[in-house]
Amino acid sequence: MKKRQSWLFFIIFLIAFSIYLLVNFPFQLGLDLRGGSQLTLELIKEDGNITRDELDSVKAVLDKRVNNLGVSESNLQTLGSNQLILELPGEQDPLAASRVIGKTALLEFRIQSEGSTSQYLNLKFQRDRIISLINEFNDLNKRNFDKNSKNKLEDSLGEIEELLDYKSDESELFLKLNETRKFINSEIANLFVSTNLTGKDLISAGRRQEQTNNNWEVLLSFTSKGGDKFAEITRSIAGSQRLLSIVLDGESISEASVGNQFSKTGITGGAATISGNFNADEARELEVQLRGGALPLPVQIIESNTIGALLGSRNIIKSFYAAILGLIFVGLFMIINYRILGLISVISLLTYGIFNLALYALIPVTITLPGIAGLILSIGMAVDANILIFERVRDELNLGNTLIKSIDDGFRRANSSILDGHLTTLISCLVLFLIGTSFVRGFAATLGLGVLISLFTSLNCSKTFLRFLTSYQFMRKKNFYLKDVNNTSSANLLNKS
Repeated sequence: MKKRQSWLFFIIFLIAFSIYLLVNFPFQLGLDLRGGSQLTLELIKEDGNITRDELDSVKAVLDKRVNNLGVSESNLQTLGSNQLILELPGEQDPLAASRVIGKTALLEFRIQSEGSTSQYLNLKFQRDRIISLINEFNDLNKRNFDKNSKNKLEDSLGEIEELLDYKSDESELFLKLNETRKFINSEIANLFVSTNLTGKDLISAGRRQEQTNNNWEVLLSFTSKGGDKFAEITRSIAGSQRLLSIVLDGESISEASVGNQFSKTGITGGAATISGNFNADEARELEVQLRGGALPLPVQIIESNTIGALLGSRNIIKSFYAAILGLIFVGLFMIINYRILGLISVISLLTYGIFNLALYALIPVTITLPGIAGLILSIGMAVDANILIFERVRDELNLGNTLIKSIDDGFRRANSSILDGHLTTLISCLVLFLIGTSFVRGFAATLGLGVLISLFTSLNCSKTFLRFLTSYQFMRKKNFYLKDVNNTSSANLLNKS
């Protein structure tokens, strides 16, 4: 008796703890439920022969960049020998993500070539004009962007392109402005000579807002060797008209002079600051690229899909209705067919559902539509386990055994069948999880967890609840458990327990 009470109190504790987890730990929803972006990336190599090590190296760098983006529950997996699929739940702007992910992030520190000052000043003036046009475009875009304003911007851009002898291939104005800025930055980078200081000498990168204005700057921290290189480079140009340029993927993003006070030792301390009139988003993107490291090979985004949050919420509502209706129909079937045993089954299933969802929140498990399908399938297996047990219990009752003996023998005789069925399903789930894609793995994970919890609830919770009910004399009536009885003696045996 004490053992049964201990099990009952333990199960009640687990139910209370599960409810606490559900209240305090939100579910992590996948791309199909939460909405977000899916990008298909392809590695680029001249000979097209991409090795497995190169693919894994690119994946490792992209993993770092995605983590630094702060996108939770992201998923990155290989596809074939040269492609990667990236899922970003909650990220509704795939272009913003692609700017960070697709960059090679080759960081270089260059010093200005002799006699290039006039060319640099001319290019810098045109870049300032382009940045001014981009800012004006953004301001107008927030308000009423009339045709006259757009024509003025296009005329100004055309004048700059004519001076640069450059013509953008883009069709949209905003893309034209940014392409022209990239071209100017590339032309400026060509005026500077490479040094032996690159992004490989970095330890970390951060960002902060400048105190004098609303612009942001990126902070760099070098290794000890990188700090020595930086000190030597800055010492060589200190006090001269030559500038130090920070070049990212062939584009100069910042140029700075070095004061005469550093002519003897250079800038020591192993740190540097990139100030390029960055806004908060641009500084964050640059920080993510530098912290993630340089890509071993360039990547190209060949496909981009966006799933709206509204579609995701509809999927959740439909899945919720499907699960509730399924539970209702299963519960009615069990109660009509098995009476008190069916009621115990429904209570056990509700307990199973609470345990399952609480475990999803605790681990946490990213819930997707295939994952919900795995959950519903595992509910079916839990019901099947209860049916096996209750059929055994009813067989024992029909043989004339007492109620308590029938319950014990019914559970004991059904154990082997339930264990074998659940074990084979677990093996299938393990295989699917190891070799499947993201959605298949989600299905396998939820089904596997459900099978494990089903073992506990069907073999322990159902028996504990049933023994608790039958501890009351009025709950031992034969018609609560059987529709008909093969012999009249069984009616007396039910009450002997």
